[in-house]
Amino acid sequence: MTGHALVIGEALIDVVLGSDGSTVAHPGGSPANVAIGLGRLGRDVELLAYLADDANGEMIRRHLEQSHVSLAAGSLHAPRTSVATAHLNESGVATYAFDLTWAIADGAAPRPGPRVLHTGSIAAVLQPGGTDVLNLVRALRGTATITYDPNARPTLMGEPAVALEAIEAVVAEADVVKVSDEDVAWLAPGLDVNEVARGWLSLGPAIVVMTRGADGATAYTRDGREVSVPAPKVIVADTVGAGDSFMGGLIDGLWTAGVLGADRRAALAALDDATLTSILERCVRIASITVSRPGANPPGSGELGE
Repeated sequence: MTGHALVIGEALIDVVLGSDGSTVAHPGGSPANVAIGLGRLGRDVELLAYLADDANGEMIRRHLEQSHVSLAAGSLHAPRTSVATAHLNESGVATYAFDLTWAIADGAAPRPGPRVLHTGSIAAVLQPGGTDVLNLVRALRGTATITYDPNARPTLMGEPAVALEAIEAVVAEADVVKVSDEDVAWLAPGLDVNEVARGWLSLGPAIVVMTRGADGATAYTRDGREVSVPAPKVIVADTVGAGDSFMGGLIDGLWTAGVLGADRRAALAALDDATLTSILERCVRIASITVSRPGANPPGSGELGE
């Protein structure tokens, strides 16, 4: 199945502060990480971001280029390149603080006709860019599969109820949603996370996948099926980029299964349990490789033995 992926969202510099007092800076941003994962898996992928023509922006551009990700026209109009500071606890789990602006520049011009459009995290919620992202999703839904990862950032998204309303507006346009159990617990406090995931299916998606960290992942389908896989046991360096790596693997797996593109929506909804299980098993393997080494560093096809 040919075609290209369009990923829309933030690319920034992650400054990682370790529990041992170490400081490391490297390119990051959830949508950018997904694009990099797809590029390393051999997909033709373009990122529409909001960068400045500064030193941090140049670092990100080199990083994208090394992972075979092209930058969409109009991505270099930010006043400065955004920075996220990740604080790691002794278990390698990250919490984030942000110095970030997000918008889609006037005149931005991604390539036409993507087979799949992915967005998520800050870009789909933070204004002024969030509304523009939703409009692009709606404009391209007629030809592209829409994939979405809410990837909640509480320090930027405000009150959970307000964030949930904005997130569910995108969920309603999406064909595939990937969300973590921790994100759902924050967005819908006191509710059963599984029921929230099942409820999202009634808004429009064919598949909602919930990741559960070391406990693996579960896919919920619109016709009422559930498919769960365990996660491999690994020594965790940190969790930075784990969900993004999983998301890239999910898009890539659905691409290989031949169910991406608006004309393949019926096939996506009918994806059989065996294929869905195989895709999820590969996704958790990809994520386990990422957490076994520092930073958002998803594996390529060669590391997967493909």
